[in-house]
Amino acid sequence: MSDLAPFAVRAETSRGRLHPEPAGGVRSPFQRDRDRIIHSAAFRRLQYKTQVFIYHEGDAFRTRLTHSIEVAQIARSIARRLRVDEDLAEALALAHDLGHPPFGHAGEDALNGLMRPYGGFDHNAQSLKAVTVLEKRYAGFDGLNLTWETLEGLAKHNGPIRRPTRFMAEYDALHPLELESHASVEAQAAALADDIAYNNHDLDDGLRAGLFSLEEAAALPLVGEAVREVRDLHPEAPAARQASEAIRRVINRMIQDVVAEASRRLAALAPASVAEVRAAGRPMVVFSAPMQEANQQVRAFLRERMYRHWRVNRTTQKTRRVVQVLFSLLHGGPDMLPSEWRLRAGEPGGAECAAVVCDYIAGMTDRFALDEHRRLTDPHIPG
Repeated sequence: MSDLAPFAVRAETSRGRLHPEPAGGVRSPFQRDRDRIIHSAAFRRLQYKTQVFIYHEGDAFRTRLTHSIEVAQIARSIARRLRVDEDLAEALALAHDLGHPPFGHAGEDALNGLMRPYGGFDHNAQSLKAVTVLEKRYAGFDGLNLTWETLEGLAKHNGPIRRPTRFMAEYDALHPLELESHASVEAQAAALADDIAYNNHDLDDGLRAGLFSLEEAAALPLVGEAVREVRDLHPEAPAARQASEAIRRVINRMIQDVVAEASRRLAALAPASVAEVRAAGRPMVVFSAPMQEANQQVRAFLRERMYRHWRVNRTTQKTRRVVQVLFSLLHGGPDMLPSEWRLRAGEPGGAECAAVVCDYIAGMTDRFALDEHRRLTDPHIPG
């Protein structure tokens, strides 16, 4: 596209796919990547994977699927304003949580602890594994065979990888992703979109769940300014509508701030290509210092008032225990794994078995994990 900035990733000069394929007709390579992600089993499972509240706590709360769609919308908005490839930014936003296990961060923390003797667990590395190995849709290859640019952005959207996991290091040796450099502007836009969506939508869900009030959230400078504007314009509106309107304004301000700060940094660097963005030594798509401070205040508020709320703590402890029990039983008894997993698991208690069990659990939805726990622990329920 001729209207793209000189530092944008260009579909016509893509480094291609690990397994060569013919061109995709009317779709660009990054549009094909996006469509493959949407049609993947890992993407569908996000519907029943948790943000904070597990699936049966209410239909109105965010899931990993709705969060990913919201991130994609914000990523496209940022990419459009910066004149980079929107399709690549959207593909990365839709794929960024594919490696998340069930039960949100409680599930990730549990798996990381259980896998520590074998190198730990990282959901970003697991997302890369999902799209390169674990998906089994195509006759000619494992994974989705995404373009180099999408895989690079997925691996590095949160910054250079100084200490890659074992899987990421092994994959990088096969298909080098230049892990120690920064990612493209498109990938950085997806990462900031994740931050914007995550904090604001957790505010929305926390208010909806009654974990804190709008008055308490309005004590935060960024939120309070938006709440005052809404109340001046709509003083008679119900509190729930005022809250939604205020959060919408906060999201808009964050997007405007990111675009302004990224534009300033890109103008100062004046990169003539995406290679110069990767070699810049610092990210280009970031909040300004004042907005970063405001964002940290929102994070700290959510940590205290939502993530550490006694109701959330109870769920966290219960779901962490579910993951621990599943891992312990299956790692010690891989003969209880479904056949296609059992064939890859090796000997009970070993590192290879641990990796297979970890992949099996990480792919579960909240609902499936709870059902599998019942099947493995309740003698009254058939296996």
